[in-house]
Amino acid sequence: MGALRRTASLLAVILLVLSTIFWPESAEAITAPELRGQFAVQEISSDMHGLDLKEKEFLKADLREVNLSGTDLRGAVINTSQLQGADLRDANLSDVVGFASHFEGADLRGANFTNAMMMQSRFTDAQIDGADFTNAVIDLPQQRALCARADGSNPISGVSTRESLGCRP
Repeated sequence: MGALRRTASLLAVILLVLSTIFWPESAEAITAPELRGQFAVQEISSDMHGLDLKEKEFLKADLREVNLSGTDLRGAVINTSQLQGADLRDANLSDVVGFASHFEGADLRGANFTNAMMMQSRFTDAQIDGADFTNAVIDLPQQRALCARADGSNPISGVSTRESLGCRP
C-alpha cells in the first residue's frame, strides 16, 4: 500500500512538472498573484468610476461604498472581497471570478455579469434592475433570491435580467 502511494505521488509530481513545461498558462491560473509576479490592486480610492481594471486582482479587498460605476472589470478576480454598498452601475464584470465576495446592498443596475463565476457570493438587497447575468454561475439560493426581484433589461445587450438569471415565469 505504501509503495502504491509513493508511486501515485511521484506520478502526480511528474504530471505537474510536465503541465507546467508544456502549458505554462495553466499553472499560472492556479497560483497566487505574487508568485506570478503580479500584485493585487493596492490603490483603492472611493471614486474609481470608469477606470480600466481589466484582469486586475482584488483579493480580500475592501471596496465597500466605492464608486466603480462604468468600470471595465472584464476578467478580473474579485475573491473574498467586500463590496457592500458599492456602485457598480453599468460596470462590465463579464468573465469575472468573484468567489465568496459580498455584494449586499450594491448598485448593480445595468451591470454585465456575463460568464461570471460568482460562487458563494452574496447579493442580499443588491439593486439588479437591468443587470445581465447570462451564463453566470451563482449559487442556487442566491439565484432564486435575485429572481424574486429581477426586473428590466440590460441597456447594452437588451437581455432581460429575469431571462439572464434563468428565472421561472
